[in-house]
Amino acid sequence: MSGYRHPRSSATDCVLSLFQMTNETLNIWTHFLPTWYFLWKLLSVVLLYSAWRDSYTWPLLIYLISICLYPLASTCAHTFSSMSARARHIGFFWDYGALSFYSLGSAVAYSHYAFPDRWIDSPFHRYFLPIAMGNSILCTGLACSSRFPESPRPRFSNALRMLAFAYPYLFDSIPLFYRVRPSRCLCCTNSSTNVLHVYHIGLAFLTGFLFDYIGHSHQLFHVCAILGSHTQMQALEEDMRMRRPWLLEKFPPVTFSSSVGPALLCLLISVSIICLFSSGAPRTRRATPREANHLHLTF
Repeated sequence: MSGYRHPRSSATDCVLSLFQMTNETLNIWTHFLPTWYFLWKLLSVVLLYSAWRDSYTWPLLIYLISICLYPLASTCAHTFSSMSARARHIGFFWDYGALSFYSLGSAVAYSHYAFPDRWIDSPFHRYFLPIAMGNSILCTGLACSSRFPESPRPRFSNALRMLAFAYPYLFDSIPLFYRVRPSRCLCCTNSSTNVLHVYHIGLAFLTGFLFDYIGHSHQLFHVCAILGSHTQMQALEEDMRMRRPWLLEKFPPVTFSSSVGPALLCLLISVSIICLFSSGAPRTRRATPREANHLHLTF
């Protein structure tokens, strides 16, 4: 009932609201602080593995870049969403684009490090990344389009947005679902990393369950998303290290066209989609200084 920022706040007011108790304070800090942690992790991996010389680490770097971008984009969207309706739309367009890039970054890393032993170089493995690229682009388009029917049809808008993010995640995670399934078969990947993958999957489903449906649970949604990404990161790095000799023997080496190229292409297309939707976002007249002061005093 209280603690909401003014819907026509200035950029300065939005930044200052980070240090006030508002409805967005936890949404902002629960993604702003992890951004710096993930950035530190990205830099440490670059230095630890000498990534500029070792193409095998490129998929991990793409993934780490994606988990730096999505909490940063979310932080900016939640921080400046109260400037205007147009600013809110555009901010969350970039948030959705970052999430779609995160889904692709996960797929690139899964393709090179996490596939079950018996699926390596199978038809599904060969087509996994191209399909994930299409899913990432589709995710951006669907999520952005979900904002336009938000006021007249909020349930349809939420369902469309959930579909935009749930479908790419479920597809990307097919190799993990196979790996962690209850089985006594020794012909599939069997390693301690599977426990981390189970934790990540559990947190991912909890994230979806909490998505604005239980009370004001968006903050809990943010927390579970970050914890899930952290566990996912640990699992992928362990898979990369433990399975390296076997993967280098059984699977073609990592190339630009199988890692960096798809990521750059999808990023370019997603940015184009975001710019297209941003051009159609509703425009509002900027308040004069006198109007802004009046609105601030009467809020």
